[in-house]
Amino acid sequence: MGGCFSKPKPVEVKVELSLLEKEKEVDGLSPNGKASPFADCRPNGALGHSSDDDSTPLQVYHKSRDYVEASVCHVKDLENGQMREVDLGSGRALLIKEHGEFSAMGHKCPHYGAPLVKGVLSKGHVRCPWHGACFNIATGDIEDFPGLDSLPTFQVRVEKDKVIIRANKQALQSQKRSKAMARCSAVINSSTGFTHVLIIGSGPAGLVCAETLRQEGFTDRIVMCTMDRHPPYDRPKLSKSLDSTAEQLRLRSMDFLQDHDIELLTEKEVVAVDVKMRCVTFEDGLRMEYRKLFIATGNKPKALNYKGKDVRNVFHVWTPEDANSIARLANNKNAVIVGTSFVGMEVAAALTDKAHSVSIIGVESVPFKKALGEKVGKAIMKLFEANRVKFYMLNEVSEMIGHHGQLKEVVLKSGKILRADVCVIGAGCVPATSFLKQSGIHLDSKGFITVSKMMQTNVDNVFAGGDVVTFPFPPRNNKKVNIPHWQMAHVHGRVAALSMMGRVTEMKTVPYFWSAMFGKTIRYAGYGDGFDDVIIQGDLDELRFVAFYTRGEEVVAVASMNYDPIVSRVAEVLGSGKTIKKRDVETGDISWLIDKGSQ
Repeated sequence: MGGCFSKPKPVEVKVELSLLEKEKEVDGLSPNGKASPFADCRPNGALGHSSDDDSTPLQVYHKSRDYVEASVCHVKDLENGQMREVDLGSGRALLIKEHGEFSAMGHKCPHYGAPLVKGVLSKGHVRCPWHGACFNIATGDIEDFPGLDSLPTFQVRVEKDKVIIRANKQALQSQKRSKAMARCSAVINSSTGFTHVLIIGSGPAGLVCAETLRQEGFTDRIVMCTMDRHPPYDRPKLSKSLDSTAEQLRLRSMDFLQDHDIELLTEKEVVAVDVKMRCVTFEDGLRMEYRKLFIATGNKPKALNYKGKDVRNVFHVWTPEDANSIARLANNKNAVIVGTSFVGMEVAAALTDKAHSVSIIGVESVPFKKALGEKVGKAIMKLFEANRVKFYMLNEVSEMIGHHGQLKEVVLKSGKILRADVCVIGAGCVPATSFLKQSGIHLDSKGFITVSKMMQTNVDNVFAGGDVVTFPFPPRNNKKVNIPHWQMAHVHGRVAALSMMGRVTEMKTVPYFWSAMFGKTIRYAGYGDGFDDVIIQGDLDELRFVAFYTRGEEVVAVASMNYDPIVSRVAEVLGSGKTIKKRDVETGDISWLIDKGSQ
């Protein structure tokens, strides 16, 4: 399809090590970076990675037991706007050239380990090709999400036209670092019923809020409470990897939280908030006063209306225990998935290798019709059918029938009866805000908390973020929208923390989400709600395509399969404030995407 569809191959540079005398030099900690405005896109195209055919022989000088130095290339080997992955013997680094200056940092995205050399280089940052996280090339700091950690940076110098990198070996191995955080300066008994900041919810919004406060120098008490029994974990993986344990999915350990004075109360459900007294009440009767409150309770599964709700082996995928039980009970059995949400479809895909049969019940004619459009939905439906999944679309559940309390059959409203040993409900969610109905905190007609661009509710010192809110979205003229993405929840947590500290910051991000099924990943950037047309480039039958979603004459979102890093490239253009016109993507030639990046 032309320039931006070509897939660059990362260059590997191998070196040999030689040990030299020890030095006392140490790398300084990178300062906490401020999120810089998105700049013009400078993507790595097919020519974005230097060949090592003409590279000079590498020399390595190991000047201490903890550090390694390597001459990795000639100054002319990289042009401005190019990146190269280099091997220093003790590990790899990402070498970058912009405006005639070289910089080097970790080569893997700390989120899921994506190779950043395949990502998008813009003025001052690199965007991950898989999930859109951005890292400052000078400091390594994470500037856009998802993910919690930043990248290590390494010293670069030029001697006799050779580019030399000096790196800490441990940093090369870990490929990530946490920003420096303050500690709580007050001596507080954990049983004290007062906290300066109380965070309800331990998902990405709550966790990023707590960590940002500490990163920005907040030294008062922070308490985070959750209904979960586990420390924060990667919930999007639950439906993709049903066998994963809470420990395998863990985002932060209890030791990490304790080391940074972030107190976590598990299995604590808030039942009431008194905004006048600035106090919350838990189900067990515990009361806690707060100075500032952040509500990030997320969503809860939507209740369905059917007979037989007392039948066992009917699940929502909400905890690691849920996912593990589904995987165990479905082994060589009949599994039925109710709903074609991303979670429901991911569970169905994950069960095809385990279950005897997998059936999906959906109310639409094709899966993902509202989110991705009918054409993309049909292509994905064919992928499932090719993997022995049966669909019962335009249908709903009427009754769950059990024998001795155990599920045996699912009856559809059409009259069809499906054999079922385990059933998973994946029919969408509603905001978890019922405990706020008498609080005075404003909820909209659907139960979402309405917040300002600062994540502030209608009540002073009460903030909210993540799936539970509607917030002003600049690309839609600040219309209040709900975007229940893992990535967006991170952004909300950071904005809320800065707002609590009186530091106004603009929410400059592009919504980004992903879904994985049968080893294939859908990536999506933008906000496509209400799209009126879909422009497809590539081959839907081969599941190698790009879909541009338009409203009127403007592209508002993009989705792809097997075309990395096209979604991250489009995210850069949208993030820079540029408008992509429908006519730009209708021609079949989208070289404009590269041209815009090199301006």
